Amino acid sequence: MLNKDRLFPTEPKTRDLARALYNEINTLPIVSPHGHTDPRWYAENEPFPDPAKLFVVPDHYVFRMLCSQGVKLTDLGVPRVDGGETETDSRKIWRLFAENFYLLRGTPSRGWLEHSFEHVFGLTKRFGPDTADEFYDHIDECLQKPEFRPRALFERFNIEVIATTESPLDDLKWHAMIRDSGWTGGKVVTAYRPDPVVDPDFEGFAENVAKFGEITGLDTTNYDNYLEAHRVRRAFFKQYGATSTDHGHPTARTEDLPKAEAEALFAKALKGECTAEEADAFRGHMLTEMGRMSVEDGLVLQIHPGSTRNHSAEVMARHGRDKGFDIPSQTNYVDALRPLLNAVGMEPDLTIVLFTLDETAYSRELAPLAGVYPALRLGPAWWFHDSPEGMRRYREMVTETAGFYNTVGFNDDTRAFCSIPARHDVARRVDCAFLATLVATGRLDEDEAPEVARDLTYNLVKRAYRL
Repeated sequence: MLNKDRLFPTEPKTRDLARALYNEINTLPIVSPHGHTDPRWYAENEPFPDPAKLFVVPDHYVFRMLCSQGVKLTDLGVPRVDGGETETDSRKIWRLFAENFYLLRGTPSRGWLEHSFEHVFGLTKRFGPDTADEFYDHIDECLQKPEFRPRALFERFNIEVIATTESPLDDLKWHAMIRDSGWTGGKVVTAYRPDPVVDPDFEGFAENVAKFGEITGLDTTNYDNYLEAHRVRRAFFKQYGATSTDHGHPTARTEDLPKAEAEALFAKALKGECTAEEADAFRGHMLTEMGRMSVEDGLVLQIHPGSTRNHSAEVMARHGRDKGFDIPSQTNYVDALRPLLNAVGMEPDLTIVLFTLDETAYSRELAPLAGVYPALRLGPAWWFHDSPEGMRRYREMVTETAGFYNTVGFNDDTRAFCSIPARHDVARRVDCAFLATLVATGRLDEDEAPEVARDLTYNLVKRAYRL
């Protein structure tokens, strides 16, 4: 069974304080303002297929580690883009996963999985080859029961609201089905992710922009109409609860180009003639345009830069995007964000949430920026760093310059539904441990700590994302 004092300090008095803080906030509802769960789950409310398709096949956190040790993605059931042969026997996939589960020792993925096994499915034995079939049979049996369907788990996980992420080309039919279903047990909203129509390097960019025009009834080969199409779609997304946009660009570069220069870059992008520099400049300009639109419509602007996407050409060609081969890269924020911040950074009603995969930027760049610009807030430790150590480093490097109240609480940013309570539990424990340490070292009064703990867990995220 999981240690009840996991992630708390080892010094007894500080551990007791961390535990007391945690006991005050551990039952607060989960607010998940950014993630990638499938809205279809909540719309159709059908049973999850089987344990392998729930825990292994869709989760690049899991299969990337196995891949690093020579396990083939096809043997783990990861689909091929050409429809080619891949393993379809879920029990066989599960056994292979169990044989290699030891590879996850010490990783946050193991903690999330064991939390899910115990708290969602009541399994307290150690998972491995000897217990693989026992776990599979038990989880598979549970998944057939009504109380393990997506909506029931949503309510059981105490999720107050969750945001999914959709392309501007998405018709949001699953969100419409959720809204019209009469389900009152949870709130599912969308978020506007315009990468397919703002990134000239995105596959099929020109075709995407053409479809963008068809959807909005505008001639999107015209730059002014193209910008108006974004306003139209943003308004449509707001009808389905959107409070934010999300941008996953390779760099944090922003630009505020003269209109003629932006129009010329857009025309080259449609023709597929942009150089790498020009494509980056256009993406950067569109971040500033999105910032201006957010001033108009109130949508929170999230920037997720610094990932070298699809590093393996072979895996990209065989399996497509999001297959574990996205790698962090060094990111410049001070110079890169200056055009955006000069344009809209002093707007008090605008919220820009910055994320990073480059931890060296926390204390040097991000915290000082968020500690002065009214529009800026810092997103939590993200992706490769949403681990106990990464969360602790985040608090240590950010708090001294940005404080607590220029951060936005925690978001899980996951496709793995059953890991959501586990991830939030880790964040709550790490924050309580950090606060207890501040109290023990005389940097925070003991009566202030419970208020800060509640803010970090619940209040800041609701306020920042306007939920």
